[in-house]
Amino acid sequence: MRTTIDIDEDLSSKLRRIASKRGASFKEVINEAIRRGLAAQERAPRRRTPFRVEPFRSAFRPGVDPLRLNALVDELEIQDRLGAR
Repeated sequence: MRTTIDIDEDLSSKLRRIASKRGASFKEVINEAIRRGLAAQERAPRRRTPFRVEPFRSAFRPGVDPLRLNALVDELEIQDRLGAR
């Protein structure tokens, strides 16, 4: 089938370079590029396994941040000293 299309200059020069390297015609290189592009569009996306958070048992109650335990100890000491007065 004969069709007229406008190809950007950078694509045209790349396609012509590929054609000369392979010793193929410009038409063959364009058809191959279009076929590859369409095949890539039709492929089904890879299925990914869903991310799951695995719970674990902890000595801390929910809401207790173990990284802030020193701050909690400081606050309790201050309250204890203020209450002793």
